[in-house]
Amino acid sequence: MSDQCSHNCSSCEETCDSRQKKPADLHEKPHAMSRIDHVIGIMSGKGGVGKSLVTSLLAVKMQKLGYHTAILDADITGPSIPKIFGIQSRATGNDFGILPVRTKSGIDIMSINLILNDSTDPVLWRGPIIAGTVKQFWTDVIWENVDYMFIDMPPGTGDVALTVFQSVKMDGIIIVTSPQDLVSMVVSKAIKMAEMMNIPILGLIENLSYFKCPDNGKEYKIFGDSHIEQIAENYGIDILAKVPVDPAISEACDRGAIETLEEDWLEPAVQRISEQEKVKGNGRP
Repeated sequence: MSDQCSHNCSSCEETCDSRQKKPADLHEKPHAMSRIDHVIGIMSGKGGVGKSLVTSLLAVKMQKLGYHTAILDADITGPSIPKIFGIQSRATGNDFGILPVRTKSGIDIMSINLILNDSTDPVLWRGPIIAGTVKQFWTDVIWENVDYMFIDMPPGTGDVALTVFQSVKMDGIIIVTSPQDLVSMVVSKAIKMAEMMNIPILGLIENLSYFKCPDNGKEYKIFGDSHIEQIAENYGIDILAKVPVDPAISEACDRGAIETLEEDWLEPAVQRISEQEKVKGNGRP
């Protein structure tokens, strides 16, 4: 070892006995019969800001572009994805593994509500069991020919979110927020967690951003002024979309008809996600 050793082996070309080893890769391999090209995590610093809604809308829009998409619902204690898509059936399996449920438009979905006896049953499990279940959704489910998988992350920066980040190798995450001032603080925590886990942040999406009055066309910020521009500037992150308060969204979710909703709010986010094809070098025509 040189007397001037900084112990930063990543920037050193010397070969010595004291060279520090790279940290072990904790990422789990998916099922042997799975093929998943891209994995995008949808994260929020707290619950109730529309993370599952954004996950669903992005999967639907990418599916309409001709990609085969899937959703891994990692929000075990608050699973809402099956309800949003109007799924009534349960997940099945065979000798090889668990099979996800497919929506009307062809999106593959796996959620805890698809294996519970009753979708209203609470999940009264401790953290390690919840984290283990999320890992099984990755390793034991057969995800066939998936171009883009979206992971609906558990809210916050706790144990289960950490397990997902450590277990599943992601191409990037999108962070969902809302206009309230309190949320800007918890979003900062989510951003810092992603940075600590070395996961690229593709951008921010603000939900409940404004309400557009159908009578006069004016936009009203019913949840207060947005803080997303300041957050984006502080961390050098792009704002990908601002989703309004729209009764059509609630109606589509309540009816389980999210796939029929026509909107263009997320076009910039879809464009950013599509760029992952170029990053990985396996673009489609």
